[in-house]
Amino acid sequence: MKKSVYVFLAVAALACIAAADIKGLGTLAGTVVGASGKPIVDARVTSQGADGTSPQSTTTNAQGRFFFADLKNGYYDVRAYHNGAWTVWKHNVEVKTGKQTEVKLQLPAPAQKSK
Repeated sequence: MKKSVYVFLAVAALACIAAADIKGLGTLAGTVVGASGKPIVDARVTSQGADGTSPQSTTTNAQGRFFFADLKNGYYDVRAYHNGAWTVWKHNVEVKTGKQTEVKLQLPAPAQKSK
C-alpha cells in the first residue's frame, strides 16, 4: 500500500510541474542582504516587467528570501527597500518556463552622519 502512495505523490508532483510548463510560468526568487552580507528580514521587494508593467511586491522571510511565483516567461526588473534604503535595480532578469531564477540584492551601507 505504501508503494502506491509514493507513486501517486510522484505522479502528482510531475503533473504540477508539467502544468506550470504548459502555462509558461516560472519563479523569480532571491535573497536580500545588507552591506555586511547578512540576510535582511522584512525587506520589501518589488518586481515588474522590464517594460514597467505589472508591478508587485512581497517581503523577505526570516532568511532574507523572497519569491514571485507564477510569472510569465520574460524579463523583469527587481529591487528591494529596507529602513530608508533601496538596492539598485536588477534589470532584465530572465524568467523561464518551469525554472526558478535567482537574484541577490544588496542594500547599501548606511550613510555616515557628520558631526
